[in-house]
Amino acid sequence: MFKFSLKQIAVFDAVASHESVSAAAKKLSMTQSAVSMSLSQLESVLDRPLFNRQGNRLVLSHWGHWLRPRAKRLLQDARQIEFGLHEQHLISGDLTLCTSQTAAKHLVPALISKIDNDFPEMRIDLMIENTENVIEALLNYDCDLGIIEGRNTDSRLQQEHWLDDDLVVIASPNHPFAQYKQVTLAQLEQAKWVLREPGAGTRRIFDGAIHGLIDNIKVWKEYESIRVIKSLVANGSYLGCVPYLDILPELESNQLVVLPTPQLNMQREISFIWRNDSGESPLRECLLSEARRLTRGRSFKPRKDGTPA
Repeated sequence: MFKFSLKQIAVFDAVASHESVSAAAKKLSMTQSAVSMSLSQLESVLDRPLFNRQGNRLVLSHWGHWLRPRAKRLLQDARQIEFGLHEQHLISGDLTLCTSQTAAKHLVPALISKIDNDFPEMRIDLMIENTENVIEALLNYDCDLGIIEGRNTDSRLQQEHWLDDDLVVIASPNHPFAQYKQVTLAQLEQAKWVLREPGAGTRRIFDGAIHGLIDNIKVWKEYESIRVIKSLVANGSYLGCVPYLDILPELESNQLVVLPTPQLNMQREISFIWRNDSGESPLRECLLSEARRLTRGRSFKPRKDGTPA
């Protein structure tokens, strides 16, 4: 017979998520004393300390980190059993998706709409962060699935390629470089730039593309918002580097132009990532399957002249 209960595992998971007994109690609609007692009983049964107290926070111990992914899988399996026994939709429940800005703006809304229509019992909670923070959110168990730009090098995470989306150098049609058939590295080095902030997937790829080619680039401003970067470039003398998907409306209205920069390779991947220890997840597999269908046969790359492919 098992010496612990699913309720105790759920309490452990809630305290781990919030690092607080009071916050966990609120989430579980329990009293603080009941949460404390349940957690104490679990630690006693397992004969291991699961948390260390740091000020007002309860931080996972070594054993707590070991238990966390196993607790997540156990609770997930229990929910699927409950849905099946009650003849509900097996694709049912909440999935937290943390995504980078480009995917959030151009791809995720259609994906969520498709899932809402075909799987009404599945709910997607959305977080929008830069790539670095998406990875951190997954490692901290703040989300179930992530979408990032570029490559992930953390061995604790699994990655699946979704689609390719090139980065392009943009300028105002009135910028002197807009008339050139080719912009050289020396000209790019002399320009003033507005770019994404360090940690953003777009910035990582841009920095990697110019590494070893341009020694000192003049970064005038750094912003989290692609919209701000596009506006500054369209109305000023700056250059910017943004995903091609983000500038299609401005290209059509002639507010921005793509500069020909053949010496820069700025191809990138947009990928899904999740924790290796998260086990099987019907919700995750459902979302991945629908995402593959959504983009099958579509191109997200510009032609050499910058027009849509």
